[in-house]
Amino acid sequence: MARLKVTLLHSSAGRKQDQRETVRSLGLRKIRQTVVHDDNPTIRGMVSRVSHLVSVEEVTE
Repeated sequence: MARLKVTLLHSSAGRKQDQRETVRSLGLRKIRQTVVHDDNPTIRGMVSRVSHLVSVEEVTE
């Protein structure tokens, strides 16, 4: 099963409330913090909403 490695590159300070909540719900709190999630449509949608703040790469196990 594929997984996504999501890294926060830019601060969510000064962004709209929904973008800040999306970053937080992805589990990201600090810049350059990385989390790994299962690849599913929910996570993909969240990443697309904040694609300008994060970087994403696929991790295969």
